[in-house]
Amino acid sequence: MDFENIYIEEENNLATITINRPSKLNALNQRTIKELHVAFKELDEDPEIKVIIVTGSGEKAFVAGADISEFANFSVKEGRQLAAIGQEKLFDFVENLTTPVIAAINGFALGGGLELAMACHFRIANSNARMGLPEVSLGVIPGYGGTQRLPQLIGKGRAMEMIMTAGMIDADKAFAYGLVNHVVSPEELLPVCAKIGSRISNNSSVAIKYAIKAVNAGFRYDADGFSAEIDAFGTCFGTDDFKEGTSAFLDKRKADFPGS
Repeated sequence: MDFENIYIEEENNLATITINRPSKLNALNQRTIKELHVAFKELDEDPEIKVIIVTGSGEKAFVAGADISEFANFSVKEGRQLAAIGQEKLFDFVENLTTPVIAAINGFALGGGLELAMACHFRIANSNARMGLPEVSLGVIPGYGGTQRLPQLIGKGRAMEMIMTAGMIDADKAFAYGLVNHVVSPEELLPVCAKIGSRISNNSSVAIKYAIKAVNAGFRYDADGFSAEIDAFGTCFGTDDFKEGTSAFLDKRKADFPGS
């Protein structure tokens, strides 16, 4: 697929996806969602890529929401389809990706932008970042998982306040709420993401895949997180990465994981 609204850079087992619609503050339209789906899928299938970072182009926005002009005249049926397809192709897809995804929030992360960041496995923001779910000010609610993931991350009461007021919080408050893991200067954002990504890439990609699955199971209504953990833990014993990791520990050397 030829990308119009994103570009990808790869270095040292890390891939950075940049959403590149600066004139629209990187707002998510259907084309961009489709491109992101393809990019995440291809990178997840690349054994050389151990960590994916997603960010926005420019200094103003990570993603400043969805492209409202695309759906302002949608019917009820079309609205439901918009949310269902978006969740399947991007937001749920990213959350369940087996390659770790870090959101590098470099400015406004509003509406669908915050929902994309929350679908990532964790978030790092620069000090200029602003986050919010303003959908109720447009007569609609978050439709890409925001009503579910925000309470999981910051608690029901705080999530209710953010959603009902349609207000924004700054990076420091997002850190205090547990919405982001770190707040850094704008210049440090991508280097810090790359540094953490490098630390992740030194570990077993197979074990990380199963850890992601087990953690996610604990937040699903139709799964038992503890059972998922037991199953994933046992499965790890049959992998080459487990053999290499335990052998390296006993031999007092650095592990060289084969990724299988």
